[in-house]
Amino acid sequence: MQGRRRFLFSGAAAVAALTAASRWRLGKAAPVASRDADEHFEVVRTDEQWRALLSPSQYAVLRRESTERPYSSPLNDEHRAGVFGCAGCQRALFASRTKFDSHTGWPSFWAPLDDAVATREDRSFGVSRTEVHCGRCGGHLGHVFDDGPRPTGLRYCMNGVALSFTPAAA
Repeated sequence: MQGRRRFLFSGAAAVAALTAASRWRLGKAAPVASRDADEHFEVVRTDEQWRALLSPSQYAVLRRESTERPYSSPLNDEHRAGVFGCAGCQRALFASRTKFDSHTGWPSFWAPLDDAVATREDRSFGVSRTEVHCGRCGGHLGHVFDDGPRPTGLRYCMNGVALSFTPAAA
């Protein structure tokens, strides 16, 4: 009996892991527009316009709430002074001074710029998380967790492909 339980538990864990991993397959999640029914954004484009404007990986993350593979973004290693913005609408989102190495494989910040991002509950995968999106265009950026450094204690874990970087003027 114990062997059967162990088999069933390991099988359930494998299904959960595969489901989570499938989120990394770009473009498999529901469109952002279907989740924004009560929100209104300054920048609004048709799905066709977004596809023309963004690369396939940017579209998958920003508009379909996909997730890039960890350690795949060059912005993870970006340490110059500057501003990280939304790759969809170029809104400034995070100052480089708030960036830190969370050792998760995604660019992480302890605070966004004022009024730059918005959040909502994300219940995908059977757990409650806080999804972070651009306050200007609604593009999915990542999630925020309460295990970050001082002074906020927050970790804004962002998809690098959803961000752009503008170095500070010298």
